Amino acid sequence: MPAPRILFVKLSSLGDVVHHLPAVTDLLRHSPDAHVGWAVEEAYTDLVKLHPAVAEVFPVNLRQLREHPFGPAQWRRLRALRSTLRSRPWDYVIDTQGLIKSGIVAGFARAPAFGFDAKSARERLAARFYDVRIAVPRRLHAVERNRRLVAGVFGYGLEPTVRYGVVPPTATPPWAPEGRYVVLLHAASHGAKRWPEERWIALARIVVADGYAVVLPGGSDTERAAGARIAAAVPGAMPAPATTLADAANLLSGAAGVVGVDTGLTHLAVALGRPTVGIYCATDPALTGLHGGSDAVNVGGPGRPPSVEAVAEAIGLRASAP
Repeated sequence: MPAPRILFVKLSSLGDVVHHLPAVTDLLRHSPDAHVGWAVEEAYTDLVKLHPAVAEVFPVNLRQLREHPFGPAQWRRLRALRSTLRSRPWDYVIDTQGLIKSGIVAGFARAPAFGFDAKSARERLAARFYDVRIAVPRRLHAVERNRRLVAGVFGYGLEPTVRYGVVPPTATPPWAPEGRYVVLLHAASHGAKRWPEERWIALARIVVADGYAVVLPGGSDTERAAGARIAAAVPGAMPAPATTLADAANLLSGAAGVVGVDTGLTHLAVALGRPTVGIYCATDPALTGLHGGSDAVNVGGPGRPPSVEAVAEAIGLRASAP
């Protein structure tokens, strides 16, 4: 019997893409010979390639199309993607995103489409794009929702242990500190998720006093400026330059520990096997918290931003040499 050919559709964002990785690992435990493709937004292709089970990555340009809706080049690229996906002999197309846009991409491939039912999907209308709809409780962690959906398609049971399955990079960026360092991921896309800047300064001073250098990445000019302000107040701390996702993964992989708010890079640190502390100020860690890492811990919660002391205690228990 030929190995099944499976196309996953999980487009974005960074955290959502990370949360789908364990489902790929589960599938390969069940079907070691499966041929796996993944349709994902262009910004996250380097991340998907870290999983050795993913044989093909299909970049999707929906974000660029939204930014330039009248650009003919962007429409040509989308049509080329549809043509490419339709030319492949898929046996299963599985959309674990549950959005209308991901359902449309799933429909590009000529194969039975599987996804959440209307009550389970993040957008109810997305279920109309699927040939087979599977019920998955919404009050589960995002990782477990992805795992449940894929397991439901193939009818296998889930092991309790979560394995992201990525192969961590071995080289750190040339600008990274030479000794032991801790990465502080202070930036978040939504203001409510952010931890006060003065608390980051206090935390960075504790980390430096314990013998670690501190690195403060930022994805935008504004975020990098905030990192520079924090670093200026803490001898032994440095703001990171503008980086690619690949460089960010390299930085995280070499860290002794990572502390971050609810943002994709914090979840990526867990996937890379680094001791990680998640700071939660506005979102529920039971649904989107750090999940599956033996050295991952969540502190805080909606309306309950953690104290510096609580985060420092978590670092003391979790930080270690890479």
